[in-house]
Amino acid sequence: MNHRQIVNIVNFIRDVEPRSPRDLVEPVREQIALMKKHGLRGTFLLQYDALIDPVYTELLKALDPAQFEFGVWLEVVEPQCKACGIPWTGRFPWDWHAHCGFSVGYTKPQREALADALFEKFKEIFGVYPRVFGSWFFDSHTARYITDKYGLDAMCNCKEQYGTDGYTLWGGYYGQAYYPSRTNVFMPAQTKAEQLSAPLFRMLGSDPVYQYDSGMSTENGAAGAQGVVTLEPVYTGRGGGGGVPFWVDWYMKENYNGDCLTFGYAQAGQENSFGWSSMKNGLEYQFALFERLQAEGKITVEPLGETGRWFKSTWNETPPSAITAHTAYDDEERNSVWYSTKRYRINLFSDHGDFRVRDLHVFSENLPDPFEEKVCEANDAAYETLPVIEGNRHSGAGVLAGLRILRDGEPLKAGKMTFRDNGDGTATVGYGSFSFLLREDGFDVGSDGDFTLEYRFCAESAGMPAVTRCDERELALRYAGVGYGLRLTNGQFLSPTAARSENGKLSAEVFRI
Repeated sequence: MNHRQIVNIVNFIRDVEPRSPRDLVEPVREQIALMKKHGLRGTFLLQYDALIDPVYTELLKALDPAQFEFGVWLEVVEPQCKACGIPWTGRFPWDWHAHCGFSVGYTKPQREALADALFEKFKEIFGVYPRVFGSWFFDSHTARYITDKYGLDAMCNCKEQYGTDGYTLWGGYYGQAYYPSRTNVFMPAQTKAEQLSAPLFRMLGSDPVYQYDSGMSTENGAAGAQGVVTLEPVYTGRGGGGGVPFWVDWYMKENYNGDCLTFGYAQAGQENSFGWSSMKNGLEYQFALFERLQAEGKITVEPLGETGRWFKSTWNETPPSAITAHTAYDDEERNSVWYSTKRYRINLFSDHGDFRVRDLHVFSENLPDPFEEKVCEANDAAYETLPVIEGNRHSGAGVLAGLRILRDGEPLKAGKMTFRDNGDGTATVGYGSFSFLLREDGFDVGSDGDFTLEYRFCAESAGMPAVTRCDERELALRYAGVGYGLRLTNGQFLSPTAARSENGKLSAEVFRI
């Protein structure tokens, strides 16, 4: 099917970099020049300290608004706190620690005051309130407040990651965009009445094959802080990243292959804090490639707010979406399918025929924002959803965690992966002797004979849900005080970690308690 293939260039601007001195204006000037050179439209988001520095605002105000969109980036900084009469507890005027640098470190009245200062300062300078808003992560109260009071076309937050840079966003909608729940901004709303009016886009363009397991080993389990394999141009390692031309070519081919159900999506660009020299080569390669692919009609490069307005005009509620990689950048025998709906997400993964369901998380508005009634006092912070299968955190001690398909006690070997968009929000993913039908509320597994599904994991792993009930048709789990689970309409549970098909088919639905 012909789905839109969208790239949002989002560069955000800070006015201070305490970790090492560097020119922070040069990257902004060069990004503008590069976008003009290649005729690419995009977005600049300004942190409060950049908003009050005319060197940035005068530079941006001189630009053509038909090509360049401006909005706000929320990482709390010392001058913003001073403007609100709030004590600043950071080590530097900008400090990335969660308790001071992000909204979760402040009371609800303080969060509102900080948001007002940001939005009002933007209007003072640009004459209108911003329509786009971003932050690596932000709390639900702030999201409710700014969408209700100011109205937004789009929001953006960080990709999925565990422990990277001191914060965790884990188990959420994997890529593209969703309408957040008013109860928990990290969850897709399950009903239209509970959803915020602006879609939330996941940033950075994660490698759909390798990012999930970055740093994890079968022996030692999950890494305390994941590495980064994304489209960001400063990443140039052997594992790939946006500064590696071969990886960029592969990523653009797979991420925009059309097997997405809704729209192909990635956010490109880079914050100015890294300095121009570290991003120059990667951005120059990417932007020249974007220009060519756009001229060929393969992608559309547009500002974040434009994509948000299109999303809102197209879907009233969060649609199912998929990210499908038929190969890895360095291995044609690895593939990965991420399927996300407003109810759950699942990842199907095959490595040289070794197949496993690598991840399954349930979404529930019954899981509150961890900072709804609490102020973060730590350097780090975490947002999670409800785990059923955890190929990253539940691996270790020689066990590569995942749900495997067995016949006569042996795993079924996956054949060549195929993907079919059924046109109704569902997808059929085939692996030769078995296949998955992925649907909004669950999935079907079919094969040419009966089989058993078995979840293998390291029992000592962190983040394990508790089993509260298991009968032939229902497995009930509990995590972070919230009940949820899987219900079978075909097949039966043999134990909390195993289920058997009926006439070569097993059908499961996710549920919430």
